[in-house]
Amino acid sequence: MPTEVILPKVDMDMATGQISRWFAEEGARVKKGDVLFEIETDKAAMEIDAPASGVLRDVTGKEGVDIPVGAPVAWIYADDEAYGANVTAAKQDKAPISPPVEEMSAKPTEGGAVPPTSHSLTPPSALPGISPTRGEIGQSPSGARATPLARRLAREAGLALATIIGSGPYGRVVKADIDAAIAKGGFKEAPAVIPEAPAAAVAAVPSAKPMSDDQVLKLFEPGSYELVPHDNMRKTIARRLVEAKSTIPHFYLTLDCELDALLALRTQINAAAPMKKTDKGDVPAYKLSVNDMVIKAMAMALKAVPDANASWTESAMVKHKHADVGVAVSIPGGLITPIIRHADEKTLSTISNEMKDLASRARSRKLKPEEYQGGTTAVSNLGMFGIKDFAAVINPPHATILAVGAGEERAVVKNGEIKIATVMSVTLSTDHRAVDGALGAELLVAFKRLIENPMGMLV
Repeated sequence: MPTEVILPKVDMDMATGQISRWFAEEGARVKKGDVLFEIETDKAAMEIDAPASGVLRDVTGKEGVDIPVGAPVAWIYADDEAYGANVTAAKQDKAPISPPVEEMSAKPTEGGAVPPTSHSLTPPSALPGISPTRGEIGQSPSGARATPLARRLAREAGLALATIIGSGPYGRVVKADIDAAIAKGGFKEAPAVIPEAPAAAVAAVPSAKPMSDDQVLKLFEPGSYELVPHDNMRKTIARRLVEAKSTIPHFYLTLDCELDALLALRTQINAAAPMKKTDKGDVPAYKLSVNDMVIKAMAMALKAVPDANASWTESAMVKHKHADVGVAVSIPGGLITPIIRHADEKTLSTISNEMKDLASRARSRKLKPEEYQGGTTAVSNLGMFGIKDFAAVINPPHATILAVGAGEERAVVKNGEIKIATVMSVTLSTDHRAVDGALGAELLVAFKRLIENPMGMLV
């Protein structure tokens, strides 16, 4: 019986993936553990191993095409196994369930990352978990495993799959089980009752639809443009931004922070950095940036205002015990937010070195999923581009994100006198369901206090 090779789910948000290249051709002999193909998700690229040994046949997964998670992309036949038209029915009837994604090991490529296995982050109990295993694929709504043919026959016969014991691999229900159940007069499935929609829902105003591709292109003269297809990363960014802006009630708070004391402390700390030997000679053990100190200040502010360190769910407020700060990093084709875990507990030098490592691996797409998934807040800094202020879009499940502008010399009034100070504008975007205006203001004031009195970050 041939072994099915599927496109595995390696990311919580992954719905489709693309095969960037095959390492084995149709008819090639492969061994279990050999690299079969490389897939590209919205955030990483990784190599997928063969789940069995044998001859690779029926390669249906094409390179550069979006393929749904769990869809078969090829079959592996044992050396002594027949191949031909006579096995087609067997594949439909007794198609085996592929091993869990954890068993189809994924190796990091030069532009990819290793997906998490048993060390994946566990979602809060109030939130529905997302299983990365193959078990979720090919199941009926009742949770019973069954082949597509068996599910269709059961549906046509009105049988409840949950009452049928499967004789296929891993307890999967196959055609023979359905035929036996029909002969014995198996349990019938109760007809689904469709509840009447409330009048208010029926009368809801339809949401506005975006312009179609044709409508957009008709506005421009033919030949005056070129079309660049979206990659998975850009598609995911677009989808998540639309979801965030349409489902999260954003609320914005802006204030100015004076940086002179922070800049002076940063210079002093960097000057005192010990030297360490490397292949490039002696280099400082650390070199703090303003953004490193912003990350630390944001984390400590969340600990000082714990009610703002939260995430919204429909059933409960998720109150976080640690301040995990995501930092927006621009990479070719999009952006990603690697996370500094327990940033409130780490020293500035540790945050600085960890951030440099995460940013470097983010740009080469070598981050592991647990290094960019989750977090309790985020920081987006465009100050290096000279941007004075802006408002950032919240990245669920966060309830806040801090947009940081450039530090610039401005005239300020102190004790009735006009003086020059280095000032940085910051804007806090909050999810108003989780963080009210007054609570957001309290958080931002705590952040400002730490920035303007940076010695507080050292104790």
